[in-house]
Amino acid sequence: MYKYYRNVVSGMNQRQPLETPGIHHVTAIAGDPNANHAFYTETLGLRLVKRSVNQDDVGVYHLFYADDAGSPGTSMTFFPYVGARSGRVGTGQASTVSFTVPAESVDYWAERLAERGVDVERRERFGDSVVSFADPDGLPLEVVGREDAPAGEPPAGPVPAEHAIRGFFSVELSLADADATIDLLETMGYEETDGDEAGHRRRFEAAGDRGFVVDVVTDPATPQGTPGAGTVHHVAYRVTDEEQEAWRGLLQEHGLRPSEVIDRKWFRSVYARTRGGVLFEFATAEPGYDVDEPRSSLGERLVLPDWLEDRREEIEAGLPELETGAPTPE
Repeated sequence: MYKYYRNVVSGMNQRQPLETPGIHHVTAIAGDPNANHAFYTETLGLRLVKRSVNQDDVGVYHLFYADDAGSPGTSMTFFPYVGARSGRVGTGQASTVSFTVPAESVDYWAERLAERGVDVERRERFGDSVVSFADPDGLPLEVVGREDAPAGEPPAGPVPAEHAIRGFFSVELSLADADATIDLLETMGYEETDGDEAGHRRRFEAAGDRGFVVDVVTDPATPQGTPGAGTVHHVAYRVTDEEQEAWRGLLQEHGLRPSEVIDRKWFRSVYARTRGGVLFEFATAEPGYDVDEPRSSLGERLVLPDWLEDRREEIEAGLPELETGAPTPE
């Protein structure tokens, strides 16, 4: 099912589809920023492409990990709160984040993670080989082997390019009541493509090639989630600048209360909490992470949006030390 927004051109109502190709980024809560950085760069082989601060809480880093270019659809970001209590993964949250790897790399990832002391579980889901594990804060993660994994732009580092993570595959939404969220996803351009026999897991796919899958899981035995380290803060979807106001209108049609368009320096965003409890963001691809530093040195220094620059000294003094040496190729 698709819904539409209206453009008034020459006095006539023109109707155009609103669709997202998939995930722009996922933001989660972490504890120790150094443990977080080491895991995502050394173990998973992602690149730190932006070192900034939570613009709503400037005493906390905002760390962005992605492919070499910081491409939309590859960026896993974190608010690491030193000493943060652990959250509980459950309903009302994005409960698992999955990354795409080439199908022939699944064994490599199972062995790599196990060699580094990470507990892994292997399974098959809807025809894909999946390796499930968790990050140092307990955030549930997966790598999913796909024959159609995009070539991408793998960063130089400890993971060989042929095995590198190519971006997101999916997010799993854990919901007590999924109907309203499913209706919203279908309005966003997602179509149901698969599901399990019990009806607990239903798969929806968009038209993109990265982060194009959302699995909606409804299990009465799953407890309500609580925020904290090891939980997802929000899921962001890719949209265009021209469509931002139309997305706000669509969200309002669904009875939600979207934010105004917010300038985040590297993208512009609209936020709305769904009826299922998950915070959705609708973020633009432009201007990108290289708008304020060259691609060759992304993530090497603390970058602040223009409106926080006059507080740089104060902000830097309040942040913990962060060791961010370049990952060593293996």
